[in-house]
Amino acid sequence: MDSLIPILAAVVVLVIGIFLVMIIMGRSKSGGGNGKGSKGRDAIIKNTTKRLSQNPHDPEALSELGALYFKEEDWNQAYKTYGTLTELGSAQGEKEFENNYRFGLSALKLGMTDDAYKGFSAARGLNQNNFDVNYNLGVLEFQKKNYEKAIQVLNQARLQDPEHAPTLRTLGHSFFRLKKNKEAMTFIRKAIDLAPDDKESLYTLAECYYEANQTEQAQRIFSHLRGDPVMGASACLISGTINAQARQYDKAIQDFELGLRHENIKADVRIELRYQAATTLIKQNEIGKALGYLKDIQLENPNYKDVSPLIGRYQELNANKNLQIFLMAPSGDFVALCRKIVMSYYQKAKVKVTNISVNKNEWADVLAEVDTAKWEDLIMFRFIRTPGSIGELIVRDFHSHLKEVKAGKGICITVGNFTEEAKRYTEARLIDLIEKDRLTVILNTVDAKVAAAAPKTPAKK
Repeated sequence: MDSLIPILAAVVVLVIGIFLVMIIMGRSKSGGGNGKGSKGRDAIIKNTTKRLSQNPHDPEALSELGALYFKEEDWNQAYKTYGTLTELGSAQGEKEFENNYRFGLSALKLGMTDDAYKGFSAARGLNQNNFDVNYNLGVLEFQKKNYEKAIQVLNQARLQDPEHAPTLRTLGHSFFRLKKNKEAMTFIRKAIDLAPDDKESLYTLAECYYEANQTEQAQRIFSHLRGDPVMGASACLISGTINAQARQYDKAIQDFELGLRHENIKADVRIELRYQAATTLIKQNEIGKALGYLKDIQLENPNYKDVSPLIGRYQELNANKNLQIFLMAPSGDFVALCRKIVMSYYQKAKVKVTNISVNKNEWADVLAEVDTAKWEDLIMFRFIRTPGSIGELIVRDFHSHLKEVKAGKGICITVGNFTEEAKRYTEARLIDLIEKDRLTVILNTVDAKVAAAAPKTPAKK
C-alpha cells in the first residue's frame, strides 16, 4: 500500500499540470482573457491599420475592423467603415448583404435616414427574406410617406414575425394614412394587444372609428385619453367636437377647456380648441366668455377662419342684452321680447295682443288691438330674426297675412335690412319697414318704456 502513494501523488500532479496548461492555452486563445476576440481588440486595430495603410480598400481588413466597431456599437466608426465596404460593391462577395445591412443600421442609429434607406434598399435587393431589413426599410418608407411601399415591405416582415408589435403598428398607421380604415383598425388593434401602452396607436384607432362614423367607440377612447400629457389635448378636441355635434354643449365645453389646460399644446390644436370653445359657448348664449376666446385667437392669428367677423358681431350682442335675445334666445324668450316691443311701440295707447304665431323660429307675427286718443285699429307686427337682406317675397307674404286677418296696418321689423325691391313693394301699402338701426334703438329703450307704463304700486301709509 505504501508503494502506491508515490505513484498516486505523481498522477495527481500530472493531472493538475495538464489542467493548468489548458487554462493558460484557453486564455491565450481568448486574447489574454479580455473577451475581445482571438487577437484582442488592440491586435485587431494594429493589424487592420497596418494593412489599410498599404491598401485603403482591403476588404478583409475593413470587414474585420467594421465587425469590431459594430459589435462595440461604435456607430460612427461602423458607419464610415461599412460605407467604404459598400462602395466596393460586388467585390465584397458573400458579405455584400451583411455590409449593406450594417451600413444601413449604423446610419439609422446616427439619424442619417437617407443613407439608412440606401443601405437597407441595397441589402433587400440581395435578400428579401431578412426580417430586420424589411422592418427597418418599411419604417423608413412610412417616414418618407411612401405608404404603399411601406405596406408592401412590412407585410413581408409580418409574415416572418407575425407577433412583432412595431411591424403591426406601422402597417396600421400606413393603412390609416391611405384612409383604409378597416385594414388600419385590424393591424392597430393587434399592435395594441401586444403593446397596450402605445397611446398614439390608441388615438389613431379612435380616429379610425370616428371617420367610420362609429362615434360611440371613438368617444370612449378619446375620453380615456383626455388626461394623457401627449395625446390629451388632441383627444379633448375631438371628444368635444363629438359632444358638440350631439348638442351636448356642456360636455363639449368641458372637453375643450380641459384640453386648453394641458401644457405644451401644439399651436394648431390650441387655436382650434379655443375656436371650438368659443362657437359652442355662443350656442349656449355665453357671449362674454366666447369673446374672450375669440380675442385670444385674434392676437395669435388675426386671419383664423371667421374670427374677426364673429368678434364684430358678438361684441355688439354682448353690449345689448335685448339684441342678444332677439337673435339667439329660445323661441319663448324671443316672443316675450316681441310682446314687450308691441306693448310699448305706441305712446299713451291701450294695447291688447290678440294673437301670436311663430314661423320655424325665423319670425313671429303679433296681432294687437291698439287704442289711442285719436284712433284705434288692428295692427300686425312681424319680427324677423334672421340677419341679412330681407327680400320682396317675405314682405309679400306679410301683406297677404295682413289681409287675411283684416289688419289696418303692418309693421315689419328685421335685425338686418330690406332690399330695394321690398321697399318699392311697400311704397303704396300700409306697411312700415324697420331695419336694424331703428330696431337697435327700440331694443335699447323698450325695458325703460315698459317699466314707465307699468301701473304704480300705491305706497303704504
